[in-house]
Amino acid sequence: MIDVHAHVIVERLLRDAAPDEDWRPAVRREDGAQVVELGGKAIRSAVGEFVDAERILDEVGAEHVVLSPWVPLLFEDVERCRLQNEGLEALVGERVSALGSVPLEDGGRELREVMGRGVLAGVEVPAHPDLGAERFAPFWAVAEETGAVVFIHPTTRGLGVGALDDYYLWNTVGNPLETTIAAAHMVMAGVMERHPNLRVVLAHGGGALVALRGRLRHAHGFQPQARADLREDPVESIRRFWFDTITHDASLLRALADFVGEDRVLLGTDHPFDMADHDPLATVRAAGLDPDVLADNARRLLA
Repeated sequence: MIDVHAHVIVERLLRDAAPDEDWRPAVRREDGAQVVELGGKAIRSAVGEFVDAERILDEVGAEHVVLSPWVPLLFEDVERCRLQNEGLEALVGERVSALGSVPLEDGGRELREVMGRGVLAGVEVPAHPDLGAERFAPFWAVAEETGAVVFIHPTTRGLGVGALDDYYLWNTVGNPLETTIAAAHMVMAGVMERHPNLRVVLAHGGGALVALRGRLRHAHGFQPQARADLREDPVESIRRFWFDTITHDASLLRALADFVGEDRVLLGTDHPFDMADHDPLATVRAAGLDPDVLADNARRLLA
């Protein structure tokens, strides 16, 4: 089992190492539970280990794990990115791969530096709603050129919709909706068509992207605005993404695999959060998928 979606806070970012820098997180134990503090706010949704890579491996139960930053720590400041990436590189080993963070609008310069060192497998990026915009074009070109894995993850509460504050909808609906918008924008902007060798992984089963394929295709068939930057059928672009298994529903996961192909599906847990899949092997098997095939997919992606 290879887990491609697990998060870590590297020790050199922790506030106890630099207490006056409030952009840094702090991790503490309170009545036996882990509490993460950032920007004066206590966060209790991280129910598993968040710092120690060996303990993360043990809790996930994977032979190999791909660690990526906690999304609020996807910095645009290059020095903060470098500090975090140094910590992530130090974790990489026989059972651990890692994805770093880079400024998205620096023309791909930092991404080229990261991939040139040959330690990190790629980067995690926030699900900006307009990831297909022209200002990101140099980043995507360098990502394809260097073979970087790019993991698109929602920013949490990034949509600014007040109703999502109720009933935990900011997570259950807002997070996958962010990914849906970002990926659909990339598709219709032609990013996946222009860069067919991109290695882009979508969190949480790609949100609702696959369910909206018919609408995207229909609009592309008649609406000039939807045809402005994309020549191919949007469905072909959608099938160029990779998708993790975190759908929390075996029938949805089966439908995803049937559409994109089992070879584009990767096992993930979303450790250490409360919305993680705490028994991903059971989920995969319930969907009629082969965990060994998904592990081979991950090896191929990371090669």
